Amino acid sequence: MRYLKYTLSSLLFISAFLLSACGNDKEISKTDNPELVSVAFFHALYNEKDVKKAASVCSPRLAKLILKYRSPRAVGRHMFNMSFDSVEIKPEDSGVKIREQFKNKAEITIYFNGSYLKNKVKDIKRLSLVQVKGKWMIDQILKDPF
Repeated sequence: MRYLKYTLSSLLFISAFLLSACGNDKEISKTDNPELVSVAFFHALYNEKDVKKAASVCSPRLAKLILKYRSPRAVGRHMFNMSFDSVEIKPEDSGVKIREQFKNKAEITIYFNGSYLKNKVKDIKRLSLVQVKGKWMIDQILKDPF
């Protein structure tokens, strides 16, 4: 019984130590970077199929519009004219830091490479983001660049 008590105490101490060590690492918030916010938005919509999560990184006006559709498939079909069974989402990597040029605004181009009904699908979308209280939010879906 005594052995069990010391074992449980030791286990509890080690667990608390490990958890406190994990808490000291600085987490990178996805709202600190417009490229990550844009990718997180489409990832929530197409891969996680979570409209509320996608709307959480949008301005109130855009979030209201997105939530009106209720399903991720409806949002993808009506707002973006895109449907995917699976998709890889990447931001443009031109090397130019847009957010350094425009401190509170950014335009991000996102590349999609996926499949729908066993067909390969590639697409590009552009988003306008604004910085509100230090967090980037998607404000507008820009017209198709091509």
